[in-house]
Amino acid sequence: MTFCLNTKIISPEKNISINNAVILLHGYGGDGNDISALTLSWQRFLPNTIFLCPDGHEPCEINPGGFQWFDLTNDNQEYILEQSIAAEKKLNKFIEEIKLEYKLKNYQICLCGFSQGSMLSINLGLTNDESFSSVVVFSGKIINKNNLLKRLKSKTKILLLHGDQDEIVNSTNLLEAKDFLVRNNIPVEANIIKNCGHHIPVEASSLALKFIKKNFKI
Repeated sequence: MTFCLNTKIISPEKNISINNAVILLHGYGGDGNDISALTLSWQRFLPNTIFLCPDGHEPCEINPGGFQWFDLTNDNQEYILEQSIAAEKKLNKFIEEIKLEYKLKNYQICLCGFSQGSMLSINLGLTNDESFSSVVVFSGKIINKNNLLKRLKSKTKILLLHGDQDEIVNSTNLLEAKDFLVRNNIPVEANIIKNCGHHIPVEASSLALKFIKKNFKI
């Protein structure tokens, strides 16, 4: 099957059944190949899992070699919200295609993202009719709390991870997201990584893997 998004796919070893999927959403200006690096240390611990790393549906405005989920050259918050919701619709179609192709349900799928990709992972995980297995948020934030509050439908378990020296998305966004989730009775765990900027260190990758395994019951 051809998916609606160009996707790097890391499949289980030959003849191993697919019981779960991890969808990895890259950050602004990145691509699926960038974020697929996480699978190098995760795959052997998640043997029956397929990893899907799509490219954003738009070329990045400031990095034509990469992709974006929504435009950030205009800082108007209503515009950003509109663009992010359009990206959600595209990703919801992509998720439905994955479920059909691999015969999976939401509870067998983890949504994981970095920066801009993680912002969408939060929204996708909480606005779907059925909860996903989990959501992992690397260096992200909630795009628009008032809008998300109106659209909450599910209570997918969420892990927030953020570097304390993040110069792109300030780590205060983790605290604000955690507060929003707690207030709305959504299961959340949070960790701030010391001496870490806007990237995914080994410590964060390891914490994410542990969280994913726990929720896949592996």
